[in-house]
Amino acid sequence: MKQFVKALNRDGFCFDYLIRKFPGISTEKLKAGIFDDPQIRQLIKDPQFTASMNEIESNAWCSFVQVVQNFLGNYKAKNYIELMENMLSNFNILGCNMSIKVHYLYSHLDRFLENLGDLSKEQGDRFYQDIKTMEDPYQGRWGTHIMADYCWSLQRDCPNNYHTRKSYKRKFLNDM
Repeated sequence: MKQFVKALNRDGFCFDYLIRKFPGISTEKLKAGIFDDPQIRQLIKDPQFTASMNEIESNAWCSFVQVVQNFLGNYKAKNYIELMENMLSNFNILGCNMSIKVHYLYSHLDRFLENLGDLSKEQGDRFYQDIKTMEDPYQGRWGTHIMADYCWSLQRDCPNNYHTRKSYKRKFLNDM
């Protein structure tokens, strides 16, 4: 969403519609493309938002909506790779820069589970408990580093994973 809004023409109808749709959001936040989930859901359901776009913006927006609904939801569609490639090509035509998050998502498509967003209450509770213990060194400040540390901790906790880096510890054998 952020990359889409950053690529919009500031003098165009679509950006003007965003200003009118969300009067409580500052212009700086709009220019930066900072929206929360309920606002994005409102825009997805709003047919007037799509009507305010030109053809290139509309193609990029529709492909973004397809990815959100058919890949980032509870279950991924069979053609999720095609959806991602379509979105990336439409965003490229619009003039969007690929963020590191989108690049990571695209380069790790095969690693996402079939039930991507389908979590039980226990799994959600475990996530918040893990993050709570990891927040202490960061003194409650959220950032990309705390999420990266959390992801690496999950990677380290998998006992069956094969690690490519070997330990070069010297082991001394007793001559007995």
